Amino acid sequence: MQLQNLSQPFEIRFVKVNECPMGEHKNTFIELIYIISGKGTYHINQNQFNYNAENLFLAMPMDSHYTKVLETTSFMFIRFNNIYLNAQKSSDQYSNLGEWIHKLEYIFQNNNHLQGCILRNAHDKPLVRAVMDAIVQEYVNQQSLHKELVQQLINTLITVVARNISLHIADKTNSSQNILLDMIHYIHQNIYNPDKLKAESIASYFNISLNYISEYFKKHTKENLQQYIINYKLSLVEIRLKHSDMRINEIANELGFTDDSHLTKTFRKYKGVSPAEFRRGALALAS
Repeated sequence: MQLQNLSQPFEIRFVKVNECPMGEHKNTFIELIYIISGKGTYHINQNQFNYNAENLFLAMPMDSHYTKVLETTSFMFIRFNNIYLNAQKSSDQYSNLGEWIHKLEYIFQNNNHLQGCILRNAHDKPLVRAVMDAIVQEYVNQQSLHKELVQQLINTLITVVARNISLHIADKTNSSQNILLDMIHYIHQNIYNPDKLKAESIASYFNISLNYISEYFKKHTKENLQQYIINYKLSLVEIRLKHSDMRINEIANELGFTDDSHLTKTFRKYKGVSPAEFRRGALALAS
């Protein structure tokens, strides 16, 4: 199976074809596939979905995917890798998109909830179409600051994707579980703020007894509160090890570990290997 790499941090491609532009393949980068026009089927990880105009699909690194074109199709591919993602943390005046990274991480953690087209909210389809049209115009005309404007447009697109994932998850929960969903969202949003992740802070925020909050969380998730927070942090560590060149001490500092030794000890306890060993293994699989 072919493995696609990206030679630059960010890429936009437009393709109009009568047959699949590429057979089954995997990417080492993130890809958003937007259908401008046409009909066919989209295949990802042994699942098949019909596609039509204004459908949007998400392929994460190492997802196996391809399309079958039934009617001449215009595709728009938005691709980006870890170099681009790291740039969003820059202090540059045109790269002040810190929250963008957090939204993307939310998608990393919840993309398994997606089935087919990301856009479940009908009202978002014209919004996404307008954003895509704007990206096309900026890409074609390339006027002053067009790269920075495209980044802002992509940020909007990612926000819409995150909202649709959230709505899809919420539709599958009953009212009592909505509190749990809000609690999970709170944890995700504050994962970089250790003080807000303390049990007393979460209990106070949701007006739940400190003595009951861990029991409530475990009742609905089969996992206690602090265990969930640790597992979520470690999943973010895995993302950075796979898709960035951040040093272990930088990851530890960002995610609230005492130091790199604390991170290494915790990671080994739960994952069975050290962060460095995990990274080497991930790089070997991608090569």
